Amino acid sequence: MEGEEEETQGLTTAKLIRVDVSWRRRTQEWGREGAARRRAERGRRRGGGRGEAEYGGARGMWHGGRGSAAAPVVTVSVALPGSIIDNAQSLEMATLLAGQIARAVTIFRIHEVIVFDNKASSDDAVLAENSDNNENGAAFLVKILNYLETPQYLRRSLFPMHNSLRFVGLLPPLDAPHHVRKHEWSAFREGITLEERPLDFSGTLVNVGLSKNVMVEEILEPGVRVTVAMGTSRTLGTDVPKKIVSPFTPLEEMGLYWGYKVRYAPNISSVFKMCPFQEGYDHIVGTSEHGVIVDSSELVIPAFRHLLIAFGGLGGLEECIEEDSDMKGKNVSEIFHSYLNTCPHQGSRTIRTEEAIFISLQYFQEPIKRAVNSLKHNNGVSCRCT
Repeated sequence: MEGEEEETQGLTTAKLIRVDVSWRRRTQEWGREGAARRRAERGRRRGGGRGEAEYGGARGMWHGGRGSAAAPVVTVSVALPGSIIDNAQSLEMATLLAGQIARAVTIFRIHEVIVFDNKASSDDAVLAENSDNNENGAAFLVKILNYLETPQYLRRSLFPMHNSLRFVGLLPPLDAPHHVRKHEWSAFREGITLEERPLDFSGTLVNVGLSKNVMVEEILEPGVRVTVAMGTSRTLGTDVPKKIVSPFTPLEEMGLYWGYKVRYAPNISSVFKMCPFQEGYDHIVGTSEHGVIVDSSELVIPAFRHLLIAFGGLGGLEECIEEDSDMKGKNVSEIFHSYLNTCPHQGSRTIRTEEAIFISLQYFQEPIKRAVNSLKHNNGVSCRCT
């Protein structure tokens, strides 16, 4: 295991909240801009709009550039309760569980992971109230997921030392496309802005995990995570300025999966109310042993831009809904467009949430692919569910 993998560092809870709020504001602004552009272009040419979100996570306090207008960006989000961590018997077991979830969402190219609390309050302060040594399951899971999503060479700069990450060195790396190794050249790299300034130019130095820092023309404060387009020239240093782009640009231009964003929600209703996309999620799927049984080959998901798949904890989604004062008394059919049993005829009485995520994301692979193809055939127009 590499030394950087064994760094036991973490992001403070207060910083997580500041990151999430600022990220949500930026995504809403992008949503309004993208929606206006799509309306303007719809009459002459459909499908040229950009995605409505720029993803951060521990990309926190990050700056996104303007990428090119390409095919519409399609996102898949996953929501799960932080309470699944509370049942772990030790910090080591909790860390391994979080690592399983991080691997699952990376393998299946999930763009957003929402960790929600089973709380009646809808105040972000719920997360802030947890001290560094007394985190609840949601705060812990958010921290681990953010840490693992961050490329190894950025972790020391972005994460202060923290006890809750004592066992992250035991976890297998995500090995996602944006976790580029030092000897590899990539068209895009994640970086962090530095306090040091270029001597002969006006701009910002960025550590992108190579032997030399690169320069971007924008003047940014230090400690900002950015996505840098490296261009065709492999010249490092300040001679050839690089360009900051949106984290969606690698996906738009090259089809590269570029990691996931982690979002905290104080309860399940906030999963929907705090959606970063202006028009919300096109299609919302709930998974439960009480759901409808449909073969994956026969499941039809309508064309979408933003799909959400929700998972429950020990008591299932029904319990999460019952514990939320904003949803109490509501039927699952009032909340989810589809409510499915993705693993019928199970041999065990229970399926753990981390197991259900792997099972369900594999189950949804082909239906999602068909829905995305349908979106392309519809010239980028998604089917809104009511």
